[in-house]
Amino acid sequence: MASTAIELTRPLARPEGGLRRTVRRHPTILIGGSILLLMVLVAIFAPLLGTVDPQAVAPARRLRWPQERWWFGTDMMGRDVWSRTLYGARISLVVGLGAALLATFGGLLLGLVTGFIRRVDAVLMRVMDGLMSIPAVLLAIALMALTTASVENVIIAIAIVELPRVTRLVRGVVLSLREQPFVEAATASGTGLARTLFKHILPNTIAPLLVQGTYVCASAMITEAILSFIGAGTPPNIPSWGNIMAEARSIFQVAWYIVLFPAVFLSLTVLAVNLLGDGLRDMLDPRLSRRM
Repeated sequence: MASTAIELTRPLARPEGGLRRTVRRHPTILIGGSILLLMVLVAIFAPLLGTVDPQAVAPARRLRWPQERWWFGTDMMGRDVWSRTLYGARISLVVGLGAALLATFGGLLLGLVTGFIRRVDAVLMRVMDGLMSIPAVLLAIALMALTTASVENVIIAIAIVELPRVTRLVRGVVLSLREQPFVEAATASGTGLARTLFKHILPNTIAPLLVQGTYVCASAMITEAILSFIGAGTPPNIPSWGNIMAEARSIFQVAWYIVLFPAVFLSLTVLAVNLLGDGLRDMLDPRLSRRM
């Protein structure tokens, strides 16, 4: 208790020093965050980066290799691959962030309820186990087969696929917390269920949930590319990275550069999100922080 009191009376460190120390201890946050920020800026300002209409067809200039006029070359319909790749960043980022938000929010609510109410846990977790028994890509394909191809439906399908993993994570945290003295004290004092969950349990799930959300985002972008590559994702007229690679697979031996550039952008974006998630995990985990 004395050591705790001493720590509480120490003056708070300056924000600048804390930020500098965090970056020095966890460089993956800086690297991943910088690459991800660059991709977001590219997606937002794509019209200002020397692009043209990504759907403009020009058969006279088809299959032109990268050169000064067409930085990434042109595809089999004469469309500018540079423009299609930059505009494709919008689709991947929207799908990744949208699926991560939906899966995280839904998994948070289900995890809080299942972890604290045993009767609900017995039913809902069996449903989650059933969903997790199906391979993620196959489940996403099945869900997309029941709907029409659109960006919104892709986001919903991927969010449903990722929902059980987030739910199990939150449930595990809640199971370890509900036996803690501060939760038992709140229950004994007459605190309602909703207030106990959102005031005492919820704040302790934010750190692992934030880390899990980054991994869901990266997984969602890969799943979207897979769905688009096999024709079960976004409509073919939308220039997503998966669609670009899918259209060029038949002429890969002739014009492999069409597949190369969107694949590199997808890999860099997923790598950035994973690096950011690793850095957040190391920073937010007190056991890892004490070792550094």
